[in-house]
This record gives sequence, structure tokens and C-alpha cells, in this order.
Amino acid sequence: MTQEKESLNFIEHIIEDDLQSTHSKSDLCFRFPPEPNGYLHIGHASSICLNFGLGLRYNAPVNLRFDDTNPAKEEQEFVDAIKRDIEWLGYTWATECYASDYFQQLYDWAVDLIKNGKAYVDSQSSEAIALQKGTPTTPGTASPYRNRSIEENLELFRKMKDGEAAEGEHVLRAKIDMSSSNMLMRDPVMYRTLHKHHHRTGTDWKIFPMYDWTHGESDYIEQVSHSFCTLEFLPHRELYDWFLDQVYDPEKLRPKQREFARRNLSHTVVSKRKLARLVEEGIVSGWDDPRMPTISGLRRRGYTADSIKNFAESIGVGKRENLIDVSHLEFNVRDDLNKKADRVMVVLDPVKLIITNYPEGQTEWLEAENNQEDDSAGFRKVPFSRELLIEKEDFKESANKKYFRLTLGKEVRLKNAYIIKGESVVKDAEGNITEIHCTYDPDSKSGSGTEASMRRVKGTLHWVSAEQALPVEVRLYDRLFTDPSPDTHKEKDFLDFINPNSLEVITAYAEPSLKELKVEEKVQFQRLGYFVVDRDSTKSKMVFNRTVPLRDSWAKLA
Repeated sequence: MTQEKESLNFIEHIIEDDLQSTHSKSDLCFRFPPEPNGYLHIGHASSICLNFGLGLRYNAPVNLRFDDTNPAKEEQEFVDAIKRDIEWLGYTWATECYASDYFQQLYDWAVDLIKNGKAYVDSQSSEAIALQKGTPTTPGTASPYRNRSIEENLELFRKMKDGEAAEGEHVLRAKIDMSSSNMLMRDPVMYRTLHKHHHRTGTDWKIFPMYDWTHGESDYIEQVSHSFCTLEFLPHRELYDWFLDQVYDPEKLRPKQREFARRNLSHTVVSKRKLARLVEEGIVSGWDDPRMPTISGLRRRGYTADSIKNFAESIGVGKRENLIDVSHLEFNVRDDLNKKADRVMVVLDPVKLIITNYPEGQTEWLEAENNQEDDSAGFRKVPFSRELLIEKEDFKESANKKYFRLTLGKEVRLKNAYIIKGESVVKDAEGNITEIHCTYDPDSKSGSGTEASMRRVKGTLHWVSAEQALPVEVRLYDRLFTDPSPDTHKEKDFLDFINPNSLEVITAYAEPSLKELKVEEKVQFQRLGYFVVDRDSTKSKMVFNRTVPLRDSWAKLA
């Protein structure tokens, strides 16, 4: 076995083995089949990267197929969001398909199954049908309608289709085996009656196919060679194959379903039902709230497409489910933004710093490197004056030798500027420091080449000029849940683990260059973290979302 073959994941091994035995490269076709009942999340990103990545690897088409068979929950908004997210990730689908494109074909095949004695209309309630399914250790019992005549079944199925049957009055079931060890094979429901408006077919259809009937047949219609699903669909494979047996033409390609393990992410939930609750109960502002694990939310928070794709590649595909710590996702965005994001200076919690020996009324424009990781990023001009703002936590009146920020009698360097020395403080009536007075060494200007500029001091602080400081709104986002697995506690609701500090909104002060940034542009606030311009920004007020701090602040809490 070559080294290249050894490096393949098990999904790629399946494809390579098929290419050696049953398939040619021209047979290969993949698909990504989301249901448009919510926004895509980070779990979907792994599936997107897997299927579209296989398409790129094998130069094979990848279809985007919307599994739009439940009009009660699906909306055009979700279709549009899904397409937007996939395009943003950088992928292009071969054909845009909808399960609803195949409603007539699926109906015709269902009629054939009735005629062949392999499907029947059941008029029991869903509760009665569930009871008759039995248990994993006891066989099911046949429906009293299981042996209806073909003629009666055809007539009832027609009435269901034409809207002459009430919602829930009848279902169409496949006639398979009520004693099968696989409970999914115990006469599964193929169609239910729903008098709901469909976002594409309107009110043309009054019956809608179930997932198991729709999925494999849609793969077959599209001639998908490999249908990759998550592990919960492993028990469905037998039914997938049974339905294919009923329509399969040996002259055509037969799709193959195979399963891979879901990768769960810590400190979040990815169930669409639970994500919808977060939105509906106002815990978040919407599906694209930057605390949400949706691709839209991650994008708004400042995640890059490359960071998400790198994350998906790094966790790979496997056969066993596991919990991936969200810090691994955060590592990937830090790593990507470190190469791409310009560095700027912003003060989040300011205190005034006055350089008493700097000329009053003078402003000089200092040169600052945009990104030391990128030689092509260039430089910008930053205003420097007598009165500056620095972070409150960057000053202590007195401190031990391990404190390398500003204190009285000690020198630090102001980033891209001068060396200063703490001299005195001014306090208000409550004893809070309102001003820090210091002196500067005029010969210590960064990059000036003087002997004083080469002097080494241990601390370097970021700052902004008080006069030219740009007030900006900063949204400090953190993890939405305090528990790594908030939806696994049987005795508690997942909402019990909401992090009360997942969002803090403050007014910060930025260097004036930030006013030129556009929505979704990303920068590093030096020494603080990575931030992105939010779409709520206006000409009069910039809004920044924190993507991640520079370091994992949760690691010390673990």
C-alpha cells in the first residue's frame, strides 16, 4: 500500500475500493442534502467540507439538494441562508436540487408499490401505529388495514393526494416485515397528509413523503454514487436499500449509503429544535447571533471560511462520535487571523495618561506596522499627543518585580512610540485614579535608530491619543453555555446552563484609522484579541464583535 493510500480516511478508502471494483471516476457524484428548516451550523460544516472536498479531490459533481418535504417547518429564508453559507465557505455545487422536484416521480413509484402489494393505506392514529411497532425484543403486530385490497388502497391514496382526506386521517405505509429485528423495517410510513403551504409547490400537494422514502430515491434519480450520512442513519441503511430495490434498474448506477460519526462541539448545542428555542425565547438576537454555532453566526462573529474548513479537516471523519472542545475551533480562527488581520490599537477600559514633559498642543503621526506576520501589509499613521488613554489594568501605583506594566518609578514602552516613566497619579473623592502623570524620553522613539530607542524595557503598552480617539461600541462575546455538554443532563433543561456573561457591551476608544474599515473586516486589537466590524455599524458609530481573545481564557478555568 502506498503512503498516499495509507493517509486516506475511511470514507476515501470506500471510494478507492469502489473505483477498483464497481465504479469508474465518471460514475462519482456526491451530494449535500440539508433540510431548509433552520440555519446551517458547525456540525453541517463538517459534512459540507467532506462532500465538497470529495468533489474537489475526485473532480466529481456535488449536488446541493434541499430535503423540503415538511412544509410545516421549512421556509425560503432558510433555503437562501443555506446557499449563502455554502458559497461563503467557498464551494460551488453542480446542480441545485429539491426533493419537491421529485414529488410526482415519488408518487408514481408509490402507486407502483401499492399495485405490487408492497404498500397500503393505514387509517389508524399515529399513536396506535407506534404501539403496534412492538419493541426491539418483541415483534410488532399487523395493522388491521394491512390487507386492504389494492383497489381500495389506490382510491384512498388518490383521495389523500387530492386533499379529500383530512390531515392525519390516513398514512401510506410500506408492507415489509412487522417482525424484523430492525424496527425501521416494520412497515414504515412513506406518506402523511398535510394541508400546508409549501414554499415551492404551494398547495399543489396535500401529501408529503417521509425522509426514508425520499432520500434514497432522490439519490437514485440524481445518480449519486455515494450518499454519506451521520451514524444515526446506520439503522436506516437497510430501509434505504429496500426502497432502492423496488425501483432499481440494473442499467443505472445504484447509490451506496455509508455513515460517519458526528463531531459534537463543547459549550454549545446544534439541535435545530434547541437552536430555534434560543431564537424564539429571545436568549439570542437571531439565527446569526455571534454566540450561535450557526455558520452565519460564526461569520458574523468574525470567523473566516478558511478557519472553519481547517477545523473540519483537523478533526477529520471517524466511526465513533466524540466531543470536540470548542477551544480547538478557537485555535483555528486565531491561527488564521494571526496571518491575515491587521494590528490596531483600541483601549477597552480607559484611564487618562498625561505626559507632563511632552509639548502641549503638539500632535505627531507615528508610523505603525500593520501586521508583522505579513510583509505586504504595509504601515499606517497613528496620532500621538500629550494626553493618551491606556487600559486601567495596565497601571498599578506599586507592584512587585513580576509586574511588567506601568507603575510609579518604572519605565515601559508605548507601542510604536516612546519610553515613559510613571511619576504620580490624580484621584477623585472616592480614591479612584482619574489621571496618571508620567514623563517620556524624547530620544526613545521607536524605529528612530538612536541609542535611547534601542534601550530595552520589559513592558510594552498599547494606547490611543485622547484627542483623536474614536469612540466605538464593542461587543465582548463569550461562550453561550457554561457546561461543555448542556443538552446531556436529564434532570435539567439545557437553558439552565446559559452563560450570564456571554455578552458584555462597552464603549471603547480606538485609533482613528478604524473608521475606514468595512463590515466583516477583521483586525487584531493589540494585546486584546481579534475583532470584526459588525453589520450594525453606521457612519456615526462603529460596532465591533470580539471573535476570540488572544489566548484561551477558559483554559485556566478547566
